[in-house]
Amino acid sequence: MGKKNFYETAKPQETAVLVSVPNYRQTDEQTAEYLDELAFLTETAGAATLKRFVQKLDRPDRGTFVGSGKLEEINAYVKEHGVDMVIFDDDLTPSQVRNIERELEVKIVDRSLLILDIFALRAKTAQAHAQVEIAQYQYLLPRLTNLWTHLSKQKGGIGMKGPGETEIETDRRIVREKISLLKERLKKFEKQNFEQRKARSGIVRVALVGYTNVGKSTLMNLLSKSEVFAENKLFATVDATVRKVVLSDIPFLLSDTVGFIRKLPTKLIESFKSTLDEIREADLLMHVVDVSHPSFEDHIAVVNETLKDINAAEKPVLLVFNKVDQYLQQREEELTAEGAEVRPSIEDLKATYMAKMHAPALFVSATDKINMDELRDELQRRVAELHYQRYPNNV
Repeated sequence: MGKKNFYETAKPQETAVLVSVPNYRQTDEQTAEYLDELAFLTETAGAATLKRFVQKLDRPDRGTFVGSGKLEEINAYVKEHGVDMVIFDDDLTPSQVRNIERELEVKIVDRSLLILDIFALRAKTAQAHAQVEIAQYQYLLPRLTNLWTHLSKQKGGIGMKGPGETEIETDRRIVREKISLLKERLKKFEKQNFEQRKARSGIVRVALVGYTNVGKSTLMNLLSKSEVFAENKLFATVDATVRKVVLSDIPFLLSDTVGFIRKLPTKLIESFKSTLDEIREADLLMHVVDVSHPSFEDHIAVVNETLKDINAAEKPVLLVFNKVDQYLQQREEELTAEGAEVRPSIEDLKATYMAKMHAPALFVSATDKINMDELRDELQRRVAELHYQRYPNNV
């Protein structure tokens, strides 16, 4: 019997270096945290981070974003280690992309493109695919000239999902026509969504909102006993998911929506109109926060700012701090570590946020099912109140 030949079919994991250009007002702790988030985005997109480069500047260089010395340093590392791409924690202009690419001769990815790429990976429905594709084309339109001249050497991978090379290399007219066709397709989806929402009139609607990866989908699964995709990755949920829930004989609709993030691409926000309509038309927002994250207060601010941007800031909010199990574990470690700064107790946090919100703030763990009965009771109370107020004839 002849010897069998085995061939490696799996693609090797792409490698990346990360680049941050903070101004002098940004602390080193903030820079490290933002780069941690960028590394998590990179991992979610499927690449491995090899190194991080930081250069503090009053303002980024107009031509190459980083200074010439830093660019040479990045170039030397990229060449020595055969790095596939360089990822920037900010948006680059088309000319900056071309200039940096000319120097480094590898794929250049900015923050918006990386997020768009993850959304392309995560989109499951035809509507979500169309929404992401519109945002990708709008991103690419001003960047068509000499974009990624090394495509012949770098096939596929991050930044290459969605619109293919053929469309990208054609003229702007064809890309604009493609955007128009996708927008027409989205209008049909939006009409269907409108009819579905109209059919749901007479029932209270609750939308889960929050920073990405705070556990919204896990909470959705517990409250609705459904199987919504939940994973410890950024943007695990891109499509809006709606489930009917009944608590103490009061029915309501619960929707899981796309997570927000720092510097979320504007074009992407605009494209996901249907998902955002679930938020805009909700009677109550359940704002989920990862209390174990060191910058959870910044995340609350990002979500509130995004809600303001989509005209949903005035809605009633139930503030739910998730991952309390991790918070308590971290606090326990701080109490036993010599000289460590100890974060506030849960009781102190609860008092602070109840005073801020003039309403109950709940502290739960979706994974360990801590205080879930308290959450159900408060949610039922708020939904019943809204139900009797708004639909007095539908009791």
